[in-house]
Amino acid sequence: QVQLVESGGGSVQPGGSLRLSCAASGFTFRNAVMYWVRQAPGKELEWVSRINIYNHTMYADSVKGRFTISRDNSKNMLYLQMNNLKFEDTALYYCAMDNSGTTRGQGTQVTVSS
Repeated sequence: QVQLVESGGGSVQPGGSLRLSCAASGFTFRNAVMYWVRQAPGKELEWVSRINIYNHTMYADSVKGRFTISRDNSKNMLYLQMNNLKFEDTALYYCAMDNSGTTRGQGTQVTVSS
């Protein structure tokens, strides 16, 4: 069955960086469009970024220019490099197989605080 396991979250100060990873299994990863979504406290799930099978990427306006999504099909891994983190980036981050997060992992917490 599909399994998505995120890692790499943590606590950082504003302006800091984190790299999230997602280990995927149970499906043909190289054929899948993959997403990062997040959920901030008290808010709905929000789409963050997308990468298709041709490595074409898309980003939410709120993270454009700061976040970079990438994938390594040889390792079945999805990544999210997050730079210049802001308070409003605090959320539980999930890798997902759809932009609504219906199929997603357990999440990794990112906290941006001073």
